[in-house]
Amino acid sequence: MMSDNKTKSTKPADKTPPKSPADPTRERATKRLSYESNSSHEGAMAAELTALEEAFRKFAIHGDTRATGKEMHGKNWSKLCKDCHVIDGKNVTITDVDIVFSKIKGKSSRTITFDQFKEALQELSKKRFKDKSNEEAIQEIHKLIEGKAPIISGVTKTISSPTVSRLTDTSKFTGSHKERFDPSGKGRGKAGREDLVDASGYVPGYKHAGTYDHKVQGSK
Repeated sequence: MMSDNKTKSTKPADKTPPKSPADPTRERATKRLSYESNSSHEGAMAAELTALEEAFRKFAIHGDTRATGKEMHGKNWSKLCKDCHVIDGKNVTITDVDIVFSKIKGKSSRTITFDQFKEALQELSKKRFKDKSNEEAIQEIHKLIEGKAPIISGVTKTISSPTVSRLTDTSKFTGSHKERFDPSGKGRGKAGREDLVDASGYVPGYKHAGTYDHKVQGSK
């Protein structure tokens, strides 16, 4: 019988070097570099915000802790127009501001985006700066808003009136109230609130207390 001369095919050896165990330190460094790269990119994007958009965001989040700054409600839109003097009471009134807001926003929406905000300003610029070209009017109205922030109102101011002055003038106090302050108007503290026993030996109210020794020595 003829011997089987068929050669058996041999599987080629895998020359790919075995993977080395992952280095935790190297992986952490790679992740850190990736995070820093993303952070720097986000920082660059934030730096690209225009002064107008920055003002828009400040007014958009005013009084609303849940606001993202990407959309603005009608109330904050009106405040922006007041605080930045877009409303001048002549060419632009609060009614004009409300009408433009209703015109620009969507029918079912209660807010406007930054792009819609710019459209609204363009509408108002035609009324606010009638003597300028469209481009110049837009630039002027942007200047009124750029770099601005909401004005905080409601701060209590000191009221000056004769009545208040009379009530706070300690030199005009009488009775027990007068005893609570010295001649300069400074409070006496506990001594002005409680009756302290006078152990000096003089009658209360005696004006020459403490002058006896001085008089005796002066006569010798």
